[in-house]
Amino acid sequence: MKEFAYVRAGSVEEATSAYASHAGARYLGGGTNLVDLMKLGVEAPRALIDVTRLPLDTVEELPGGALRVGAMVRNSDLAAHPLVRDRYPALSQAVLAGASGQLRNAATTGGNLLQRTRCPYFQDLSKPCNKREPGSGCGARDGVHRDHAVLGHSAHCIATHPSDMAVALAALDGRVELDGPEGARSVAAAEFHRLPGDRPEQDTEIRPGELVTGVVLPAATAGLPSAYRKARDRASYAFALAYVAVVLRLVDGFGGHAGHAFGA
Repeated sequence: MKEFAYVRAGSVEEATSAYASHAGARYLGGGTNLVDLMKLGVEAPRALIDVTRLPLDTVEELPGGALRVGAMVRNSDLAAHPLVRDRYPALSQAVLAGASGQLRNAATTGGNLLQRTRCPYFQDLSKPCNKREPGSGCGARDGVHRDHAVLGHSAHCIATHPSDMAVALAALDGRVELDGPEGARSVAAAEFHRLPGDRPEQDTEIRPGELVTGVVLPAATAGLPSAYRKARDRASYAFALAYVAVVLRLVDGFGGHAGHAFGA
């Protein structure tokens, strides 16, 4: 057993402060990815900052028609929320396409966006992986890489991000809200996840100590025709071979502009 400190935060300020005061800390939400990586030895946090009690577990309508989804909203609740199903059907479809019912009941909105790749070379400590250990090489390039990137990869990494939700949020022009040592800010969902380049260990644009506090879905894409499709080896409980989300803006009853995002 590897020892680690445990702190249960009661507010965003308390969470970010506890993170700053514990070297090697990680935020703990649903734990559906972090705990697995700890069991594999890929993650070995020296402290877990439990954010499950933070008041970030609601979906609220903002003035002007936008929708804010708290970072602690469970995936199952997000997919079933009437405002999400009616106004942003692609997002509801994307969330339901991911994982299993049991996992969706535990996984959170923020955690879904921050999950790590499911590349087997990343999860196997005996294999080289630049994402896990920068400079060690990429075992997948000359190994088994059927589920890896066709576009957007680099010489250092060909792994893909597994989030279905992220693809839908990008197509819907969503924004990811963050809070941390430098204050609150937001990043466009389409820019939140980074391409590997020569820094594959840095998955997202999140800064050290920052916490995802929520996601905002804009009024501009509310109610527009949208859809999400996922190709995979079996009908459920499988990561995507490819997925795409499309949002259509109609002009005089005809297609005027299509916003789309794809991945896997």
